[in-house]
Amino acid sequence: MDVYNLTTVTQFILIGLSDLPEVRYPLFVAFVIIYQITLLGNGLILLAIVTEKKLQTPMYYLLANLSLLDIFCPSATVPKMLKNLLTEDHSISFVGCALQLYFLVALAGTEVFLLAVMAYDRYVAICFPLRYSLIMTKVRCVQLLFGTWAAGFLNSFVHTMSTFSLSFCNSNRVNQYYCDIPPVVALSCSSTYMAEMLVLVIGGICGVGAFLITLISYIYIVSTILKIRSAEGKRKAFSTCASHLLVVFLFYGTTIFTYIRPTSSQHSPGRDRLISMLYGVITPMLNPIIYSLRNTEVKGALRKVLHLRICSQRE
Repeated sequence: MDVYNLTTVTQFILIGLSDLPEVRYPLFVAFVIIYQITLLGNGLILLAIVTEKKLQTPMYYLLANLSLLDIFCPSATVPKMLKNLLTEDHSISFVGCALQLYFLVALAGTEVFLLAVMAYDRYVAICFPLRYSLIMTKVRCVQLLFGTWAAGFLNSFVHTMSTFSLSFCNSNRVNQYYCDIPPVVALSCSSTYMAEMLVLVIGGICGVGAFLITLISYIYIVSTILKIRSAEGKRKAFSTCASHLLVVFLFYGTTIFTYIRPTSSQHSPGRDRLISMLYGVITPMLNPIIYSLRNTEVKGALRKVLHLRICSQRE
Protein backbone atom coordinates (compact mmCIF):
# COMPACT_ATOMS: atom_id res chain seq x y z
CA MET A 1 0.00 0.00 0.00
CA ASP A 2 1.30 3.44 -0.90
CA VAL A 3 1.64 5.44 2.32
CA TYR A 4 1.24 8.67 0.39
CA ASN A 5 -2.30 7.70 -0.57
CA LEU A 6 -3.37 7.24 3.06
CA THR A 7 -5.66 9.86 4.62
CA THR A 8 -5.90 10.32 8.37
CA VAL A 9 -9.43 9.79 9.66
CA THR A 10 -10.88 12.86 11.42
CA GLN A 11 -14.43 11.59 11.82
CA PHE A 12 -16.37 8.34 11.75
CA ILE A 13 -19.65 7.40 10.07
CA LEU A 14 -22.08 5.35 12.17
CA ILE A 15 -23.77 3.07 9.63
CA GLY A 16 -25.53 0.80 12.13
CA LEU A 17 -29.00 2.06 11.21
CA SER A 18 -28.38 3.46 7.72
CA ASP A 19 -29.63 0.29 6.03
CA LEU A 20 -33.10 0.64 7.58
CA PRO A 21 -34.47 3.83 5.91
CA GLU A 22 -38.00 2.45 5.53
CA VAL A 23 -38.46 1.98 9.29
CA ARG A 24 -36.39 4.82 10.68
CA TYR A 25 -39.41 6.88 11.79
CA PRO A 26 -41.12 3.97 13.62
CA LEU A 27 -37.73 3.17 15.19
CA PHE A 28 -37.37 6.81 16.26
CA VAL A 29 -40.77 6.75 17.99
CA ALA A 30 -40.04 3.39 19.63
CA PHE A 31 -36.66 4.47 20.98
CA VAL A 32 -38.00 7.80 22.23
CA ILE A 33 -40.67 5.92 24.20
CA ILE A 34 -38.16 3.38 25.54
CA TYR A 35 -35.73 6.14 26.53
CA GLN A 36 -38.45 8.13 28.30
CA ILE A 37 -39.61 5.02 30.19
CA THR A 38 -35.98 4.35 31.18
CA LEU A 39 -35.49 7.87 32.51
CA LEU A 40 -38.88 7.88 34.29
CA GLY A 41 -38.53 4.43 35.84
CA ASN A 42 -35.00 4.90 37.13
CA GLY A 43 -35.77 8.46 38.18
CA LEU A 44 -38.71 7.28 40.28
CA ILE A 45 -36.56 4.67 42.02
CA LEU A 46 -33.94 7.33 42.81
CA LEU A 47 -36.67 9.66 44.11
CA ALA A 48 -38.16 6.90 46.28
CA ILE A 49 -34.79 6.02 47.82
CA VAL A 50 -33.91 9.67 48.50
CA THR A 51 -37.27 10.58 50.06
CA GLU A 52 -38.09 7.35 51.97
CA LYS A 53 -35.93 6.99 55.09
CA LYS A 54 -36.74 3.27 55.32
CA LEU A 55 -34.90 2.76 52.03
CA GLN A 56 -31.75 4.62 53.05
CA THR A 57 -29.75 1.45 53.71
CA PRO A 58 -26.69 -0.07 51.94
CA MET A 59 -28.88 -2.36 49.82
CA TYR A 60 -30.83 0.56 48.41
CA TYR A 61 -27.77 2.79 48.04
CA LEU A 62 -26.47 0.09 45.69
CA LEU A 63 -29.82 0.03 43.87
CA ALA A 64 -29.69 3.84 43.52
CA ASN A 65 -26.28 3.54 41.84
CA LEU A 66 -27.66 0.87 39.49
CA SER A 67 -30.46 3.30 38.54
CA LEU A 68 -27.88 6.04 37.90
CA LEU A 69 -25.97 3.69 35.59
CA ASP A 70 -29.20 2.76 33.81
CA ILE A 71 -29.81 6.47 33.16
CA PHE A 72 -26.26 7.31 32.07
CA CYS A 73 -25.59 4.25 29.89
CA PRO A 74 -28.36 4.76 27.28
CA SER A 75 -27.78 8.52 27.48
CA ALA A 76 -24.31 7.91 26.01
CA THR A 77 -25.76 6.40 22.82
CA VAL A 78 -29.51 6.98 22.39
CA PRO A 79 -29.52 10.79 21.74
CA LYS A 80 -26.99 10.38 18.92
CA MET A 81 -28.90 7.39 17.57
CA LEU A 82 -32.15 9.39 17.53
CA LYS A 83 -30.41 12.21 15.62
CA ASN A 84 -29.07 9.72 13.08
CA LEU A 85 -32.57 8.33 12.53
CA LEU A 86 -33.92 11.79 11.65
CA THR A 87 -31.05 13.10 9.52
CA GLU A 88 -28.87 11.90 6.69
CA ASP A 89 -25.72 12.99 8.55
CA HIS A 90 -24.48 9.96 10.51
CA SER A 91 -21.03 11.34 11.22
CA ILE A 92 -19.38 11.65 14.62
CA SER A 93 -16.09 13.44 15.25
CA PHE A 94 -12.96 11.54 16.22
CA VAL A 95 -13.06 13.08 19.72
CA GLY A 96 -16.81 12.52 19.97
CA CYS A 97 -16.37 8.85 19.10
CA ALA A 98 -13.59 8.50 21.68
CA LEU A 99 -15.73 10.13 24.39
CA GLN A 100 -18.76 8.00 23.54
CA LEU A 101 -16.68 4.82 23.69
CA TYR A 102 -15.01 5.91 26.93
CA PHE A 103 -18.23 6.61 28.81
CA LEU A 104 -20.05 3.58 27.41
CA VAL A 105 -17.26 1.15 28.39
CA ALA A 106 -16.80 2.91 31.75
CA LEU A 107 -20.48 2.69 32.65
CA ALA A 108 -20.78 -0.93 31.48
CA GLY A 109 -17.66 -1.87 33.45
CA THR A 110 -18.95 -0.09 36.54
CA GLU A 111 -22.20 -2.05 36.28
CA VAL A 112 -20.27 -5.34 36.14
CA PHE A 113 -18.48 -4.45 39.39
CA LEU A 114 -21.65 -3.06 40.98
CA LEU A 115 -23.60 -6.27 40.34
CA ALA A 116 -20.79 -8.18 42.07
CA VAL A 117 -20.99 -5.84 45.08
CA MET A 118 -24.78 -6.22 45.16
CA ALA A 119 -24.37 -10.01 45.14
CA TYR A 120 -21.91 -9.75 48.05
CA ASP A 121 -24.39 -7.52 49.91
CA ARG A 122 -27.14 -10.15 49.51
CA TYR A 123 -24.68 -12.88 50.57
CA VAL A 124 -23.93 -11.06 53.83
CA ALA A 125 -27.63 -10.29 54.43
CA ILE A 126 -28.77 -13.90 53.99
CA CYS A 127 -25.78 -15.87 55.26
CA PHE A 128 -24.91 -13.56 58.19
CA PRO A 129 -28.16 -11.69 59.01
CA LEU A 130 -27.19 -10.91 62.62
CA ARG A 131 -23.86 -9.41 61.57
CA TYR A 132 -25.13 -7.61 58.48
CA SER A 133 -25.28 -4.14 60.04
CA LEU A 134 -21.73 -4.58 61.38
CA ILE A 135 -20.28 -5.76 58.06
CA MET A 136 -22.19 -3.61 55.56
CA THR A 137 -21.91 -0.26 57.27
CA LYS A 138 -22.59 2.97 55.39
CA VAL A 139 -18.85 3.70 55.34
CA ARG A 140 -18.11 0.26 53.88
CA CYS A 141 -20.89 0.75 51.34
CA VAL A 142 -19.44 4.12 50.22
CA GLN A 143 -15.98 2.56 49.92
CA LEU A 144 -17.31 -0.28 47.76
CA LEU A 145 -19.26 2.13 45.57
CA PHE A 146 -16.25 4.38 45.10
CA GLY A 147 -14.20 1.32 44.16
CA THR A 148 -16.73 0.17 41.55
CA TRP A 149 -16.93 3.56 39.83
CA ALA A 150 -13.15 4.09 39.97
CA ALA A 151 -12.43 0.61 38.60
CA GLY A 152 -14.96 1.01 35.80
CA PHE A 153 -13.62 4.37 34.63
CA LEU A 154 -9.97 3.37 35.01
CA ASN A 155 -10.57 0.20 33.01
CA SER A 156 -12.26 2.23 30.29
CA PHE A 157 -9.42 4.77 30.20
CA VAL A 158 -6.92 2.02 29.43
CA HIS A 159 -9.07 0.55 26.64
CA THR A 160 -9.95 3.95 25.14
CA MET A 161 -6.31 5.10 25.04
CA SER A 162 -5.30 1.77 23.52
CA THR A 163 -8.04 1.90 20.87
CA PHE A 164 -7.55 5.50 19.76
CA SER A 165 -3.76 5.34 19.74
CA LEU A 166 -4.18 3.11 16.66
CA SER A 167 -3.85 4.56 13.17
CA PHE A 168 -7.07 5.11 11.22
CA CYS A 169 -6.38 5.87 7.59
CA ASN A 170 -8.70 3.76 5.46
CA SER A 171 -12.41 3.24 6.08
CA ASN A 172 -14.16 5.34 8.71
CA ARG A 173 -17.52 3.54 8.53
CA VAL A 174 -18.36 2.04 11.93
CA ASN A 175 -20.69 -0.94 11.51
CA GLN A 176 -22.71 -0.10 14.62
CA TYR A 177 -25.03 2.68 15.78
CA TYR A 178 -22.49 3.83 18.40
CA CYS A 179 -18.72 3.73 18.90
CA ASP A 180 -17.63 0.49 20.57
CA ILE A 181 -14.24 -1.19 20.82
CA PRO A 182 -14.69 -4.10 18.33
CA PRO A 183 -16.10 -2.10 15.35
CA VAL A 184 -13.65 0.81 15.87
CA VAL A 185 -10.58 -1.45 16.23
CA ALA A 186 -11.67 -3.26 13.05
CA LEU A 187 -11.15 -0.01 11.09
CA SER A 188 -7.50 0.43 12.09
CA CYS A 189 -4.80 0.22 9.43
CA SER A 190 -2.10 -0.53 12.02
CA SER A 191 -1.47 -3.59 14.17
CA THR A 192 -4.38 -4.18 16.56
CA TYR A 193 -2.67 -6.97 18.51
CA MET A 194 -2.05 -4.94 21.71
CA ALA A 195 -5.54 -3.40 21.73
CA GLU A 196 -7.14 -6.82 21.28
CA MET A 197 -4.91 -8.40 23.93
CA LEU A 198 -5.78 -5.63 26.42
CA VAL A 199 -9.48 -6.28 25.88
CA LEU A 200 -8.93 -10.01 26.24
CA VAL A 201 -6.62 -9.90 29.29
CA ILE A 202 -7.79 -6.88 31.31
CA GLY A 203 -11.42 -7.18 30.31
CA GLY A 204 -11.31 -10.93 30.88
CA ILE A 205 -9.72 -10.67 34.33
CA CYS A 206 -12.11 -7.94 35.50
CA GLY A 207 -15.20 -9.49 33.93
CA VAL A 208 -14.48 -13.05 35.02
CA GLY A 209 -13.44 -11.87 38.49
CA ALA A 210 -16.68 -9.93 39.00
CA PHE A 211 -18.72 -12.81 37.59
CA LEU A 212 -17.04 -15.31 39.94
CA ILE A 213 -17.78 -13.07 42.94
CA THR A 214 -21.42 -12.95 41.85
CA LEU A 215 -21.57 -16.69 41.17
CA ILE A 216 -19.88 -17.75 44.42
CA SER A 217 -22.08 -15.36 46.43
CA TYR A 218 -25.20 -16.98 44.97
CA ILE A 219 -23.89 -20.49 45.54
CA TYR A 220 -23.61 -19.67 49.25
CA ILE A 221 -26.96 -17.85 49.18
CA VAL A 222 -28.80 -20.81 47.62
CA SER A 223 -27.05 -23.22 49.99
CA THR A 224 -28.15 -21.15 53.00
CA ILE A 225 -31.74 -20.81 51.73
CA LEU A 226 -32.04 -24.57 51.22
CA LYS A 227 -31.07 -25.12 54.87
CA ILE A 228 -34.01 -23.01 56.08
CA ARG A 229 -36.69 -25.40 57.31
CA SER A 230 -39.88 -23.38 56.89
CA ALA A 231 -41.29 -22.71 53.42
CA GLU A 232 -42.19 -19.16 54.46
CA GLY A 233 -38.62 -18.53 55.61
CA LYS A 234 -37.27 -19.79 52.28
CA ARG A 235 -39.70 -17.59 50.38
CA LYS A 236 -38.75 -14.46 52.34
CA ALA A 237 -35.04 -15.16 51.99
CA PHE A 238 -35.30 -15.76 48.25
CA SER A 239 -37.48 -12.66 47.70
CA THR A 240 -34.67 -10.43 49.03
CA CYS A 241 -32.36 -11.45 46.17
CA ALA A 242 -34.78 -12.47 43.38
CA SER A 243 -34.81 -9.02 41.75
CA HIS A 244 -31.02 -8.77 41.71
CA LEU A 245 -30.73 -12.30 40.33
CA LEU A 246 -33.07 -11.43 37.45
CA VAL A 247 -31.02 -8.29 36.68
CA VAL A 248 -27.80 -10.35 36.74
CA PHE A 249 -29.23 -12.90 34.27
CA LEU A 250 -30.47 -10.10 32.02
CA PHE A 251 -27.17 -8.19 32.07
CA TYR A 252 -24.82 -11.12 31.63
CA GLY A 253 -27.08 -12.80 29.07
CA THR A 254 -27.11 -9.80 26.72
CA THR A 255 -23.42 -9.04 27.38
CA ILE A 256 -22.31 -12.58 26.55
CA PHE A 257 -24.30 -12.55 23.31
CA THR A 258 -22.82 -9.13 22.46
CA TYR A 259 -19.13 -9.70 23.20
CA ILE A 260 -18.41 -13.37 23.93
CA ARG A 261 -19.68 -15.20 20.87
CA PRO A 262 -17.59 -17.34 18.53
CA THR A 263 -16.59 -15.61 15.32
CA SER A 264 -18.59 -17.01 12.42
CA SER A 265 -18.84 -16.17 8.77
CA GLN A 266 -22.58 -16.73 9.09
CA HIS A 267 -23.14 -13.96 11.61
CA SER A 268 -25.66 -11.27 10.73
CA PRO A 269 -24.82 -7.57 11.30
CA GLY A 270 -28.52 -6.92 11.80
CA ARG A 271 -28.67 -9.56 14.53
CA ASP A 272 -25.56 -8.10 16.18
CA ARG A 273 -27.16 -4.65 16.27
CA LEU A 274 -30.37 -6.08 17.71
CA ILE A 275 -28.45 -7.81 20.50
CA SER A 276 -26.47 -4.64 21.27
CA MET A 277 -29.77 -2.74 21.51
CA LEU A 278 -31.04 -5.30 24.02
CA TYR A 279 -27.89 -4.73 26.07
CA GLY A 280 -27.61 -0.95 25.76
CA VAL A 281 -31.23 0.22 25.45
CA ILE A 282 -33.76 -2.40 26.58
CA THR A 283 -32.02 -3.71 29.72
CA PRO A 284 -31.79 -0.27 31.43
CA MET A 285 -35.54 0.10 30.88
CA LEU A 286 -36.36 -3.34 32.34
CA ASN A 287 -34.23 -3.06 35.51
CA PRO A 288 -36.48 -0.57 37.37
CA ILE A 289 -39.55 -2.54 36.28
CA ILE A 290 -38.03 -5.72 37.74
CA TYR A 291 -37.18 -4.03 41.04
CA SER A 292 -40.51 -2.21 41.34
CA LEU A 293 -42.49 -5.40 40.65
CA ARG A 294 -40.41 -7.78 42.80
CA ASN A 295 -39.62 -5.56 45.79
CA THR A 296 -42.43 -4.79 48.23
CA GLU A 297 -40.57 -1.94 49.95
CA VAL A 298 -39.79 -0.23 46.63
CA LYS A 299 -43.43 -0.58 45.52
CA GLY A 300 -44.61 0.91 48.81
CA ALA A 301 -42.18 3.83 48.55
CA LEU A 302 -43.18 4.48 44.93
CA ARG A 303 -46.87 4.48 45.84
CA LYS A 304 -46.13 6.94 48.64
CA VAL A 305 -44.14 9.23 46.36
CA LEU A 306 -46.78 9.18 43.63
CA HIS A 307 -49.58 9.75 46.18
CA LEU A 308 -47.76 12.81 47.61
CA ARG A 309 -47.20 14.16 44.09
CA ILE A 310 -50.87 13.75 43.18
CA CYS A 311 -52.01 15.36 46.42
CA SER A 312 -49.63 18.32 45.99
CA GLN A 313 -50.94 18.92 42.46
CA ARG A 314 -54.57 18.95 43.65
CA GLU A 315 -53.90 21.54 46.37
